[in-house]
Amino acid sequence: MQIKQDDLSGSQIQALLREHLAEAHKNSPPDSVYALDLAALRKPDITFWTVWDEDALLGCGALKELDKTHGEIKSMRTTAFALKRGVGSLMLAHIIKQASTRGYNRLSLETGDNAAYGPARALYAKFGFEECGPFSDYQDGDFSIFMTLKL
Repeated sequence: MQIKQDDLSGSQIQALLREHLAEAHKNSPPDSVYALDLAALRKPDITFWTVWDEDALLGCGALKELDKTHGEIKSMRTTAFALKRGVGSLMLAHIIKQASTRGYNRLSLETGDNAAYGPARALYAKFGFEECGPFSDYQDGDFSIFMTLKL
């Protein structure tokens, strides 16, 4: 598996991100969907990566700079046929390393509290993320779970 910085122009990644947004809308209340579309992921404060096995897209993830010491994980997704192959762990380890290299002292994320997001919460907990309060522009709500990792 290889991780590559991605410009979001490829049809495979665009399809995966459409699926990611559709799943977010299916599994989250309308006012609790924080998944980003292509335009938002192309903003200069976000770095986006994809995971590949030769020509097959396996997954993706992004790192958003909130400030010079704090980053946010966005758009973590594994393709259906790549589940249980370690793609999420590989991408998460990469994002944590990039955040450390940038000098961030904290890395945070928002995810859902229902069963659909259980595997994601378990992955983040495995890497040492702990629940925390809202950060950045997020508001406390009934659906969102916020997690953070001190680097």
